Amino acid sequence: VQLQASGGGSVQAGGSLRLSCAASDSTSAMAWFRQAPGKEREFVATIRWSGGNIRYGDSVKGRFTISGDKAKNTVYLQMNSLKPEDTALYYCAASINRPILSALGDENSYRNWGQGTQVTVSS
Repeated sequence: VQLQASGGGSVQAGGSLRLSCAASDSTSAMAWFRQAPGKEREFVATIRWSGGNIRYGDSVKGRFTISGDKAKNTVYLQMNSLKPEDTALYYCAASINRPILSALGDENSYRNWGQGTQVTVSS
């Protein structure tokens, strides 16, 4: 499965951006992770199509919303109230096999990764 992410850009603090990620084939779950310079990759949000299970990383709860269209193999990440600390390279990830609920936020649950899209939030 190939993933194509888009929608990154630069925005001022408090602003919004919407990321999109399209998969070339059907998936069981799709997720967003991010990595800032000098930091480890961080879980942002995920959706497991079966059951519609959604999870968020603690740092984005209440500000980011993940949604998707399984028929189109596409997932979106609406990011509101952006902060400078949200600045990172955002990666789309997907799993063909259905991850267990407790592992939805684990990057090891996802075997397919996109190229990343940059999000920069200025103060």
